[in-house]
Amino acid sequence: MDWVVSSAFWLGAYTVVDIIVRILALVVVPANRKPTSAMAWLLAIFLVPIPGMILFLLIGNPRLPRERREMQTEINGVLREANEHLERGTPRPNEPGWFSAIVRMNRELGALPLSGDNGARLVTGYQESLDEMAEAIRSARRYVHVEFYILKSDRSTESFFRALEEACARGVAVRVLMDHWANLSKPLHRKTRDRLKRMGADWHYLLPLRPLRRRWQRPDLRNHRKLLIVDGEVAYMGSQNITDASYNVRSNIKRGLQWVDLMVRLDGPVVSSVDAVFLSDYYSETGQTPPGVDLRDMAPGTGDVDCQVLPSGPGFEVENNLRLFLALLYAAQRRIVMVSPYFVPDEALMLAVSAAVSRGVRVELFVSEISDQAMVYHAQRSYYEALLKAGVHIYLFQSPYILHTKTVSVDDEVAVIGSSNMDMRSFGLNFEVSLLVRGEEFVRQLREVEDDYRARSRPLQLDDWVARSFGSKVLDNLARLTSALQ
Repeated sequence: MDWVVSSAFWLGAYTVVDIIVRILALVVVPANRKPTSAMAWLLAIFLVPIPGMILFLLIGNPRLPRERREMQTEINGVLREANEHLERGTPRPNEPGWFSAIVRMNRELGALPLSGDNGARLVTGYQESLDEMAEAIRSARRYVHVEFYILKSDRSTESFFRALEEACARGVAVRVLMDHWANLSKPLHRKTRDRLKRMGADWHYLLPLRPLRRRWQRPDLRNHRKLLIVDGEVAYMGSQNITDASYNVRSNIKRGLQWVDLMVRLDGPVVSSVDAVFLSDYYSETGQTPPGVDLRDMAPGTGDVDCQVLPSGPGFEVENNLRLFLALLYAAQRRIVMVSPYFVPDEALMLAVSAAVSRGVRVELFVSEISDQAMVYHAQRSYYEALLKAGVHIYLFQSPYILHTKTVSVDDEVAVIGSSNMDMRSFGLNFEVSLLVRGEEFVRQLREVEDDYRARSRPLQLDDWVARSFGSKVLDNLARLTSALQ
């Protein structure tokens, strides 16, 4: 009889806790959250109340701690004040009517100005990019700033790391930032860390998870930026990490996977804006500003393109990169080409894409045929049918390559290149950096890259896609539900 009473007691206690958790969820979860995200969290909590609530407490807040957000606000204020009366080159004349409004929005969100008289050249080869960046480091006289999501010393990056060692030996200040968890979770981390220590680089983790040192935030927040600045005169940014094209992961090597990326080399006034992003991250992690760097020192550029840098991430109050993409999609008159390895849109982005097609704009989307991330892969596939029915032309970049480039081109004059995917993680959970470029000559370079991608892809047809297996559809739809957990 005692065990019956005891069981009844614990069953009753569990029922009470279950009801309390559900009521609290209805009150807490929807506050200041997108409806799709709120519904996904509520579904998880109502299906498995206690585990769901524990998961929500761990990763339910997509923002940094208040102290870090206030630091970003402080940094933005300093940048706005420093740039308020500073002319940065001469912008090109005859801009599209909508362009100045987007530039103004970007400056309000990210605090960085538009600059003219810049050189911007695309670097398409994976090893070519690593070697070219190494040569840029070898020319350094004062400082080298390195910030990459993943940074690994391996056979492909040997020249890059040797160049850093040579720079340190010459007395050049070498400062390195890399995401904490992304590097801990990949091979060769200890080797890379020890090599940075031996060369004497000033290196730091980004978003370190060190609860015993009171360094704690949502554990799946990432700094996804890829930046290199040399002497404030030359910068590189884009989608490529400093690692072998296989990422040195055994399963990737077994499958023969190779990453395809795109970087842009910049010179001119815009380099100081790229450097400002690095310095803001350096200050956020160290509480210090490095000596010998003056963002007012701007070398003349070798070209005539207008550039504006837009940082984004959980340190900001809104999703800066999503707003930029939405503005461009609504501004387009003739053609939009989007390249994103992970395309998981929210309702606003889907609406902007379909509205563009309805206006008569040709919209193309390049994604990979295969992926290294199963959940994101299936989540993005769940949107293909709606996109195809809306009239979007989808191209699947053929295996064994992972198309990792992140670009958007609009008509024949404006483009964006950077680290940001067009997915909910990049919009809400990752620190990203995007470059808005205006100039026909730059867009022509990008069109050549897009033509190469098109030649290496197969178009996805609606009839073929609808006929895929039932199991695939189930996986796609289940993954779509989890993608909204922000």
